[in-house]
Amino acid sequence: MTDHLFRFGAVAGHAPDAGAWTRLARRAEDLGYTTLLVPDTLGTLSPFAACAAAAAVTTTLSVGTYVLSIANRTPRAVAWEATTLQTLTGGRFELGLGAGRPDAERDATELGVRFGTPSERIERLAQTIDAVKDVPILVAASGTRLLRLAAAKADTVALGVPPHATEAQVAAKLDELYELAGDRFHDLELGMNLAAAGAEPPAWLGSLDATATGVLQGTPDEMADILRRRRDRLGVSYVSVNAQCLDAFAPVVERLAGT
Repeated sequence: MTDHLFRFGAVAGHAPDAGAWTRLARRAEDLGYTTLLVPDTLGTLSPFAACAAAAAVTTTLSVGTYVLSIANRTPRAVAWEATTLQTLTGGRFELGLGAGRPDAERDATELGVRFGTPSERIERLAQTIDAVKDVPILVAASGTRLLRLAAAKADTVALGVPPHATEAQVAAKLDELYELAGDRFHDLELGMNLAAAGAEPPAWLGSLDATATGVLQGTPDEMADILRRRRDRLGVSYVSVNAQCLDAFAPVVERLAGT
């Protein structure tokens, strides 16, 4: 069980122009999403600039990174950007950090920065959190070392599990986080990302077991019931979804946000 209320994020990183991006931000706000989350890849919009543009045309929507690849910027540079956005958005910025997705090393190479070893990146992530003040911190974590860091320093832990992960596999990760976090565990907000919701899974996901947690299907009531059960069993209260599913998932957001 968790005392955390449901909140929902939309993950987006593409737009053909400023008008399309700001319309997406307003639409997410109108539909009741809590956050608009921007990934950190060279194939998507620059996350800090995109967050600033989205925040400028909304009033209640929070914006955040999902998640910064820690190798791409120094801790001080991240703190500078994060503090600026937190100030200019009136406290509506959330900083999501990660040690680097599988193909993040290619981006680092193109940017001319050293990617580093897993241990070096985790240490840099810790240094970045310590450099940032008064900004909510989300850490994407899966392995033991990142879970330990997230348990000690994060406000929100986004479980870095693939879409085909079962509830049993997610529960095993959370059991590990529970052991690592100790007394902090019940203060942590737990988050997961949905690759798709409310429609047939995209072909790139391949065949998925019925217990896969990364895709949600059914009527709005059925999907809402699944998320309630997952919160009761797993403690997951922060759910993000691919922005391509923004409208299809909105009835679930309407039923659960803030409850």
